[in-house]
Amino acid sequence: MASLARIRTAVPRRMHLARAIQTAADTTQLHQDASHSEPFTVKLHEDSFRGYRTDTPSLDVEVTKENLLKWYKEMTVIRRMEQAADALYKQKLIRGFCHLAIGQEAISVGINSATTFEDKIISSYRTHPFVVLRGGNIKSLIGELLGRVCGVSKGKGGSMHVFTEAFQGGHGIVGAQVPLGAGLAFAQKYLGKKTATFAMYGDGASNQGQVFESYNMAKLWNLPCIFVCENNKYGMGTSAERSSANTEYYTRGDKIPGIQVNGMDIIAVHQASKFAKEWVTSDKGPLLVEFVTYRYAGHSMSDPGTTYRTREEIQRMRSTQDPIRGLQRYISEWGLASEEDLKTIDKEAKAEVDTAVEEAKQSPFPDESELWTDIYKAGYEPPFMRGRDREEVHYY
Repeated sequence: MASLARIRTAVPRRMHLARAIQTAADTTQLHQDASHSEPFTVKLHEDSFRGYRTDTPSLDVEVTKENLLKWYKEMTVIRRMEQAADALYKQKLIRGFCHLAIGQEAISVGINSATTFEDKIISSYRTHPFVVLRGGNIKSLIGELLGRVCGVSKGKGGSMHVFTEAFQGGHGIVGAQVPLGAGLAFAQKYLGKKTATFAMYGDGASNQGQVFESYNMAKLWNLPCIFVCENNKYGMGTSAERSSANTEYYTRGDKIPGIQVNGMDIIAVHQASKFAKEWVTSDKGPLLVEFVTYRYAGHSMSDPGTTYRTREEIQRMRSTQDPIRGLQRYISEWGLASEEDLKTIDKEAKAEVDTAVEEAKQSPFPDESELWTDIYKAGYEPPFMRGRDREEVHYY
């Protein structure tokens, strides 16, 4: 280990000559007067995007008061929900793995805002927000975390395996969802659908061989697949710089173009997601999108999150680059809602989450007979299934 440490210290620091991506959450400016009833144009910070083998999305974005308030409510509900999950885990009501997306809310809300339920989204295991955004609800998500029948996966999947009709999961094996995403995109192209697949993974999965294999197949077959890297700067407890020789993940697709995006500004995420969907549905082939973001909590509930980064770093990100505070500032400064209006939204979000938590707690645990269901699609089961030993056999 000592020799490894000497090798590490001997490696020179990489020089970053290009301008860095902007990750502040509140640098978007009004391009014209804000309207309460009509769309209006805002201008993103000039460093909101970087491109590889392609132009970047326009910095001029058309928004509406309705959408901005909708995004604010969705992000606020998601954060309250994740905070509730944190509390339930600490009360030992949630067991097993649990990965929270506190700090990364702009990505799920921004992608959802630019897609329809006909588009496909598949990800790893920091995916609670997509359940409530794409057909589920808070009760079904919390119920799943608690292992209850009302859960979105009937209480049998837990935090890492959540699905809806419009969200394809929720997968626990690092990087394994990426080739599945390429397969979804292949099906879309085969069926002639003008829809997109967002195959999401983290910076911690970016060096997986199956990720690069998926890039190759997607480019070879010109699939409508958007490979989305959520770069929250730490793969478990390892910083991106210590694990990857090239930390500009949007450039790692070889012949696949890519864009890097400020993942802390909801308007930038929305614009990039809209650009990406238009790209792949115009038969231009796959695209890489890297959202630069930050998680406030540890990798999972078992990780305090402070052994590999300082508390000061976390607090600085919370206080200066929080996506919800950034959107709150836009709404207030542009005169779209008062401080009291925003406080009311926050109170309603808390009440909605609190009610859902109590309702989920009342739901029963699955019966033991459910251990034998959902292994195969209903109607396609084999005659029997062996259990833990030769004597334990279940007949369908």
